[in-house]
Amino acid sequence: MIDNYILENVNNFDINEVLTCGQCFNFTEIGSNEYIVTAMGSVLRIKQEGSSLVFYDTNEDEFNKKWNLYFDLERDYEIIKDSIVKADPRLEDIIEKHPGIRILNQDFFETLISFIISQNKQIPQIKQVVRNLSEMYGTPVSKGEMPGAHLFPTQEELLRATDEGIRSCKAGFRAPYILDAVDKVSTGAVVEQDLKKMPTDEARKSLMQIKGVGEKVANCVLLFGLGRRETFPVDVWMKRIMEHMYFHKDTPKDEIEAFAGNLFGENAGYAQQYLFMYAREAGVAR
Repeated sequence: MIDNYILENVNNFDINEVLTCGQCFNFTEIGSNEYIVTAMGSVLRIKQEGSSLVFYDTNEDEFNKKWNLYFDLERDYEIIKDSIVKADPRLEDIIEKHPGIRILNQDFFETLISFIISQNKQIPQIKQVVRNLSEMYGTPVSKGEMPGAHLFPTQEELLRATDEGIRSCKAGFRAPYILDAVDKVSTGAVVEQDLKKMPTDEARKSLMQIKGVGEKVANCVLLFGLGRRETFPVDVWMKRIMEHMYFHKDTPKDEIEAFAGNLFGENAGYAQQYLFMYAREAGVAR
C-alpha cells in the first residue's frame, strides 16, 4: 500500500490560484482546496491544508520525479515577486493579497494542443474538449481510489485521429489545427528540444508554422509548456489592461510585449499573472 506524501511549510502556493488561473485545463475540483490533476503521465489527488500539501497515494520517489517539478516547488518566488514590485510598485498589494500563484511546468505537446483548443472558448469549455480528447484517444489510468481517468493523448495516439473524430470532441473549427500540430510535431517540423534551445523570437516563429497558431497561442505555449518565463502573452484582456495602466491609448500588441519585456525582464510571464489579478480586482478586465 502506498502512503500519502505530505509536504509541510509550503510558502507562496495556493492550489486554487495555481490551477484556475488559465494555464492548465486537465483537472477537476472535488472538494475545498482539493483536486484531481491529470499530468506527468499520471493522475494525482492533491489537497492543500493551510501550508501543507497532501499528495494522495504518492510516495517520495514519485513526488520527487513528477510533482515537485510540475508544481515548480523548488523555485524561490520571493525573488520573483521582489523583482516585479521593483519594476512596478503598484503590484505590491496584489502580490501580497495573492501570494500563491505559480507557473506550472507542463508537457509541451499537451500545452500546445490545449491552447489551440482555447481559442474563442471559456475555461469550462476548454476543459471539456480536453477531457473528450483524452477519453477518445488517451490511455486509461487508475491510481488508488481514482479509477477511470484518461491521460491526455500523446502525439502517437493522436496520429490515428480524424477530423471527424476531433470535431466529435467539440473542438469545432480547431480540428484541422490540431491535426496540423500533430503532423508538424510527428514529422519533426516542430521539435520540443529545438524550441528550448532557440532564441524566443525564433521559437515563436517556429510554433507559428502550425495552422491556427498565432502569436498569443505561441506565447502561451512558450510560457507554460517550454519554460520561457520571459514570454508575455497578450490577448484582448491583457491588451486592455496594459493600455489602461501604461499607455492610455490604443497600442499594438507587439509594442505591449516589447514594453513588458523591458520592464519585467525574465519575469515578464509571472508579472502577467499578477497584472491580470490587479486589473480584475480594479475592474479593468471587465
